[in-house]
Amino acid sequence: MFNLPVEPIRRGVYTDVYFWRTKRVLEQGGLHPRVLMQVFQKKEAWVGGMDEAIACLKLCSGHLGPGGDWVSGWDQLQVRALYDGDRISPYETAMTIEGDYSLFAHLETVYLGSLARGTIVCKNVKQALAAAGGKPVLMFGARHDHYSVQPLDGLAAHLAGIDQVSTDAQASLWGGKGIGTIPHSLIASYGGDTVAATRAFADLYYPDVNIISLVDFDNDCVNTSLAVARDLGEKLWGVRLDNSETLVDKSLIRDMGYFKPTGVQPELAFKVRGALDREGFNHVRIIVSAGFDAAKIARFEAAAAPVDAYGVGSSLLRGENDYTADIVMLEGKPAAKVGRRYRPNERLEPVS
Repeated sequence: MFNLPVEPIRRGVYTDVYFWRTKRVLEQGGLHPRVLMQVFQKKEAWVGGMDEAIACLKLCSGHLGPGGDWVSGWDQLQVRALYDGDRISPYETAMTIEGDYSLFAHLETVYLGSLARGTIVCKNVKQALAAAGGKPVLMFGARHDHYSVQPLDGLAAHLAGIDQVSTDAQASLWGGKGIGTIPHSLIASYGGDTVAATRAFADLYYPDVNIISLVDFDNDCVNTSLAVARDLGEKLWGVRLDNSETLVDKSLIRDMGYFKPTGVQPELAFKVRGALDREGFNHVRIIVSAGFDAAKIARFEAAAAPVDAYGVGSSLLRGENDYTADIVMLEGKPAAKVGRRYRPNERLEPVS
């Protein structure tokens, strides 16, 4: 599923070189210490990346045999772990690996990286969904990071509760499909005519795809929404407000002075909703995007803004949620460095 670069991982290409050298020192010295490795992080969070971390251990633990072939070490390890999506407390043990350390010393960088990335996405998604109060959150962050992380990011988001992602790659590990609206570039290709661009999109994709028009191209969301709705009628599923944070939408200019007017604000959603409803376009949903995170979503919800869904981009991918791994037991006896200790966790499940 994860399309891991198995051979390079086995050779230590993706690991901090000191871990690879540690493995070689142990093997050359004929030393096979039986350890208990304990993995944890330091925040209130939700676990992500665990399945990929386990896949790495299953496929890449082991050593080179006399003939140069890889000899798997998975059957000699005992791994216990939390599930992806589980809530986790600071310093709570997320995973333990018990067995011959020389079999998996070279994998620490890789499995900790999987957990760190997956967990920050999972946590950000959980917080955004909680702020949205049950309304859909759409994951629009693919463009803000390297394409190779899309499958894991999408899986973490899915496990945290988001099923609407923007690329097929983000949905590839759970069998979904990418969704989205028309982009500004399509409108520009039609000479800035949002109605013509939306109509052309609908002619090709309706009814198989929800037709959602991006209505801020002229910085006039009310009039553009009405124009598109009048032209498409029942075909129009929704409109998306995505105004620049440096601009004030034309519909808000007369009301300035009582709220922050730039970008997408609750007042703009009220303006668009009111205009659509007055002309009988009650079926048209409103999606908002541009700079949204959990805090901005919470502000819109507190204002009871008439929003049907939130498009969230880079804030779902940003932050840090680092993991640490320590040897805490050696040959069944405490062996942790000063300041660390073995923290048993009854929530951990054996990994078969």
